Amino acid sequence: MIELPVISEEQTKRKKPNWLRVKLPVGKEYAHVRKLVDEHKLHTICESGNCPNMGECWGAGTATFMILGNVCTRSCSFCAVATGRPPEYDEDEPRRVAEAITLMQVKHAVITSVNRDELKDKGADIWYRTVAETKKRSPETTIETLIPDVKSNWDALYRMISAGQEVVSHNVETVERLYRRVRPQAKYHRSLEQIKLTKEFGKRTKTGIMLGLGEKQDEVHKAMDDLAENGCDILTLGQYLQPTKMHIEVAEFIHPDQFDAYREEGLKRGLKYVESGPLVRSSYHAERHVNV
Repeated sequence: MIELPVISEEQTKRKKPNWLRVKLPVGKEYAHVRKLVDEHKLHTICESGNCPNMGECWGAGTATFMILGNVCTRSCSFCAVATGRPPEYDEDEPRRVAEAITLMQVKHAVITSVNRDELKDKGADIWYRTVAETKKRSPETTIETLIPDVKSNWDALYRMISAGQEVVSHNVETVERLYRRVRPQAKYHRSLEQIKLTKEFGKRTKTGIMLGLGEKQDEVHKAMDDLAENGCDILTLGQYLQPTKMHIEVAEFIHPDQFDAYREEGLKRGLKYVESGPLVRSSYHAERHVNV
């Protein structure tokens, strides 16, 4: 087996490798999306999650909208979204998001949310109404929903995914061994079950894993097997980047060649489509995942 290069922990602390450099967001289309997001008082995971592809995606006139506020009830060690007690959610948010998506004239929209564990339905009704309103206003727009862990509230899950979206994504984020450190309020096998039930419901399923948190190659391969066995169609693999000094440190920077190797391995193990690269995020090239 060929050993592909990684960057040592000592090098990690000095600087990021060249392949992680991104262009600053500029351009007419970026400014247009920026204006719409501000005018409609919308939250985007592009901003809250410090996504490195924001310039590219917004420059193409697309964005991933985050509903149910921008304060999460979880405290995952990798995530830049604010943690705390969320304020009351906005009942008018489904209309505003649908209107913005329509005004942007996007062919494919991605919608995600924070975790709202304090709500009995986990925010499922707002989820349903947002997708349904978007489909009503812009029936030609295809939709991916990146939904949170519903803590085995399967009634909430079915409500979330029954409004007509084409792709339903739920990120496992990392390998099983690292869950307690990376996702202390989540469970690996519970997320797998959520993906399985979503597939059985008849949806195209998708998930994402961050690399560079200290996972081993065989653990990534095992996660691929678990996902394929539980009905996952699409997998995204990207480099974890530490949002702030308060978040979990990067263990290593994975070389682009290793991402290519993981792509091929995922396809061999039964996944239908694998988007793999250092700057890949859950919503990156999402429009390609509708018809795989």
